[in-house]
Amino acid sequence: MDSHNAPPPPAGTAVRIRGLVKRYGERNAVDGLDLDIDTGEIFALLGPNGAGKTTTVEILEGYRQRDAGEVSVLDADPAHAGLGWRARIGIVLQSSVENAELTVEEMVGHFAGYYGDPRDVDEVISAVGLQEKRATRTRALSGGQRRRLDVALGIVGRPELLFLDEPTTGFDPQARRSFWDLVRDLRGGGTTILLTTHYLDEAQALADRVGVINNGRLLAVDTPDRLGGRMAHRAQVRWTDGDGSHAEVTDAPTRTVAELSARFGGEVPELQVVRPSLEDVYLEMIGATALEGADR
Repeated sequence: MDSHNAPPPPAGTAVRIRGLVKRYGERNAVDGLDLDIDTGEIFALLGPNGAGKTTTVEILEGYRQRDAGEVSVLDADPAHAGLGWRARIGIVLQSSVENAELTVEEMVGHFAGYYGDPRDVDEVISAVGLQEKRATRTRALSGGQRRRLDVALGIVGRPELLFLDEPTTGFDPQARRSFWDLVRDLRGGGTTILLTTHYLDEAQALADRVGVINNGRLLAVDTPDRLGGRMAHRAQVRWTDGDGSHAEVTDAPTRTVAELSARFGGEVPELQVVRPSLEDVYLEMIGATALEGADR
């Protein structure tokens, strides 16, 4: 089933997926997936290798055919969309750019020529922080600088929707933080961003919403702080006293802290109130799904 006769997505929806299926032999790599991505948001799609996220993204990009379901990306079916639609999306793949002998300025200028209304080349180079490397050949760039060039090539056509596939793999911590600022600036300019990443802190820092996919199924979609009912999980209160370290799991951590404060007459030694992190919740969800898959 395709989306030729499907109703248009609601206003403000950049991506709409209903019942998406992709099969490889007897296995469903994507198994009835439903998802909406709002215009202007950063959406992070999380999942282990083989979960189906790359296949899903490639279908959205128009590079892979689906076997069933309805898909709308910027109000068009990627399976049938033309060059005009393709000019409205930007793609930053995991692999770095080639053409090693071209300079940064030559690369960005070359790609700008593919579009009818590209961004200014100097503006793009500045936006990705490569001003001082504009005359440097691609082969001489560091890994982080090459990823920035990848992004420059992805945004030079003024995309309404940008696909970022593992964008900070191999970055050092400082380069990752700088790249996050760039992504936020793009979102601030109105670009919708679909991010796939293995870094849970990256999803926590950037995403308005996250989705977790495993075994081809979407397990949950929510904000990073609420995913999997995270804020409703029971908190662990930790402290120390003369008898050593203690921990109490409770639904009412504020009350527990007040009781401890009264007991100690003020400050509680080495007090900590710990809720599950996004990584904790993600690993719990993936682990539970893996066990279910083993039982089937």
